[in-house]
Amino acid sequence: MKGITREGIVEAALEVLDDGGIDAVTVRAVATRLGIKAPALYHHVRSKQDLLDEMGTVMQRRVNAAFQASGADLPWPQALAAYARALRAEYLRHRDGARIFSGTRLTDPEVLRAQEPWLERAVAGGAELDRLIDAAEAITAFVVGFVIEEQERRQSGGTLRYSVEGRDAALGPDVPLVIASGHGRSDHDARFARQLDLLLIGITS
Repeated sequence: MKGITREGIVEAALEVLDDGGIDAVTVRAVATRLGIKAPALYHHVRSKQDLLDEMGTVMQRRVNAAFQASGADLPWPQALAAYARALRAEYLRHRDGARIFSGTRLTDPEVLRAQEPWLERAVAGGAELDRLIDAAEAITAFVVGFVIEEQERRQSGGTLRYSVEGRDAALGPDVPLVIASGHGRSDHDARFARQLDLLLIGITS
């Protein structure tokens, strides 16, 4: 259909996502957002999974750009940390952002090709390619899991549902270490930084 582009479809899909979450993202809902009938979209996307793949590709393209600007030239362990922060920032831009990315297929080969310069620098700096890829996949899995939980907490009741005071009262005073373990978990940025540091220590040791 004239005037309908993949970029416009993805933008509309991200708006649907932000309004209703991943379950709201359907071809019909995106078509409605664009003011057209659903069949008109099937020339561009055949299914919800196609939509998710396109959305994930756009998100990864943004991650690549942020990574290039913030840490791609660093030694590879620090670069992995910069990549993790870029991933988390992008996922947090959208409701259910981490869930959108998980399991999607990148539809644009250029998004993958953009990894080559960083891989070249890391290998030239002494990193083994297989270990580097394993490390990058472990970092990605960590960020996806962390942000899925982080977004779930923020989007499903926040402080009331996950009240530290309520948790303390339910536990009772005879388990002080368990109580202490729950404090500070509401500071997502600090917890992310601590856990990322632990993961990187394991990767680089």
